[in-house]
Amino acid sequence: MRKSIKGIFSVVLLLGFVQGIFAQDMDLLKLAEDKAPRKEIVKNAFKSTRVINGHSMEFLSPGTMDFRILHRFGEVNHGYSNFYGLDQASMRMGFDFGILQNLMVGVGRSTYKKELDGFIKFAPIRQSTGTKSFPATIALVAGMTMNTSPWPDTTIKNFTTSRLAYYFQAIIGRKFSNAITLQITPTLVHNNIVPLASQSNNIYALGFGGRIKFSKRMAFTWDYFYVANPLDKELYHNPLSVGIDIETGGHVFQLHFSNSTGMNERAFITETTGDWAKGEVRFGFNLSRVFQLTKKKVTLY
Repeated sequence: MRKSIKGIFSVVLLLGFVQGIFAQDMDLLKLAEDKAPRKEIVKNAFKSTRVINGHSMEFLSPGTMDFRILHRFGEVNHGYSNFYGLDQASMRMGFDFGILQNLMVGVGRSTYKKELDGFIKFAPIRQSTGTKSFPATIALVAGMTMNTSPWPDTTIKNFTTSRLAYYFQAIIGRKFSNAITLQITPTLVHNNIVPLASQSNNIYALGFGGRIKFSKRMAFTWDYFYVANPLDKELYHNPLSVGIDIETGGHVFQLHFSNSTGMNERAFITETTGDWAKGEVRFGFNLSRVFQLTKKKVTLY
């Protein structure tokens, strides 16, 4: 009888000892998991989804709308008679929408050639920190433009498809620090029709963009596109824009100088006529106001 009681007591002690070790191991495992850094998407590489002319590596949050007004005045070298370009103006008004953390769409209308445009932007990979991090963002953009200005010659048969153009981009960017962001943007622009048969329908370009933050609410930004095969080497030039971003609460206000008139990819990549060396530069501003359309959702990675 005593042996049976001792045996039962020994089993109980053994079970308690095993349970204590198991619980301790679980506590240590939980502690290790809590200390492991979670995956976090790197944001605020740019204060806007555009650098100046071109798309940036940044995305809108889901359920938000970005109302954008882009304004470009005339060339400053026209002098006082044209008030240094301020007597002339062209603009683009756009509405961009955040669908997912890595997906957004947008539409716009420009006074230049009365063009309508739309795009979709998707990032299969985004720069992140923590577990399974990645050092850069890779985003893909596809867009279309349509010229809606009157036909120059109504005596011939005109086709709507002749007024369409498409562009495709890959954005590869990295936020190196809170102050510095750089990106490159290989680009293809396809025009359904070109002025001369000798000209190519496909225009290839390589874009460069960056941001240098020098205060809490201000940053220097720039973008440049090298066009490999312009439609006319004498007439068209590579678009270069430089500007200052000013964050004012819910707005991002950008003052800039650019040699391009058009403000969509087809226009500023293939039809920039201004030459910086001759002072054919335009002052302008971009205004971005983001609205929350749906309730914010907390996303864990």
